[in-house]
Amino acid sequence: MASRILQVLGLFGSKPWPLTVEDIAQETGVSQSSAYRDVQELCRAGFLDPVIGAGYVLGPAFIEYDRLLRQGDTLIAIASRVMRDLLDATTQRATAILCRRYRDTVMCVHQEHGTGPHPITTYERGVAMPLFAGASSKVVLAHLDDRALKRIYLDNEDTIRARLGHGDWKTFKTEVRAIRKAGVVETASEVAAGRVGIAAPVVVNRQVIAGVSLVLGEDALGDASAAFRQAVIAAARAISEEIALGGTWVAR
Repeated sequence: MASRILQVLGLFGSKPWPLTVEDIAQETGVSQSSAYRDVQELCRAGFLDPVIGAGYVLGPAFIEYDRLLRQGDTLIAIASRVMRDLLDATTQRATAILCRRYRDTVMCVHQEHGTGPHPITTYERGVAMPLFAGASSKVVLAHLDDRALKRIYLDNEDTIRARLGHGDWKTFKTEVRAIRKAGVVETASEVAAGRVGIAAPVVVNRQVIAGVSLVLGEDALGDASAAFRQAVIAAARAISEEIALGGTWVAR
C-alpha cells in the first residue's frame, strides 16, 4: 500500500496536471475503486487537492514540509551564510548555488543572489539537472566512489556519449577523476549560453554531500577565473568543516 501511494505521488512529476482517478488507475495498474481510496487518503493528509473537472493536483502539505525542511536543514543553515560571504569575496554579479545529489541527478536546494545585475540561473530550488552537464553536476559526479560511478555510467552510457562525446568507461572515469584531483571544476555554456559555473564539493566523512557553485556571466568573470576558483574551494571547505565540527550531519 505504501509503495502504491508513493507511485501515485510520483505520477505528478511525470504527467501533466490535473490527474483524474481514471488516469491514476491506468498508470498504476489498479482498479478505479483502489485508485479512488488512495486519492482520498492523500487528500485527507493534504498531499492532494481536488480541482474542478474531477481532477487532482498536489496539495498544501508539500508547502508545509518544504518550510520544515528549510528550517531544519543544517546544510542550508550553514551554507547560506558562507554563500553570501562567497559573493562578497568574488562578485555580486553572480548567484551562489547549493546542490545535492538526487537519484541520478543533481538538485538545487538553495540559492543566494548577488545584489548586482546577474543572469537568471536555471538552477532554482527543486530543479534537478543531469549529472553530466554543468559545474554543479560534474563536481558531485566526480566525487562519487568507483562503484556508484560505474553504475551511473552503465545506466546512462548513451547520454554520456551524447553529452561528453565519448562512451568509453576508462575515458569517462579518467575525466571525472581529474576533476576530483583538482578539487574544483569550471564550465562555460554547458547549461545556458554565455554562463560560467565554478563548483567545488562539500565533503563530510569522505562523502560528497553537496556542491557549492558560483554562476555568472562570462563578462563578469573577466580574468578573475583563478581567484574565483580559489574562493569557491574555500567556501566549500568552510561548509564541510563547520558541518563536521557540529557533528549533526547524517549521510542520506
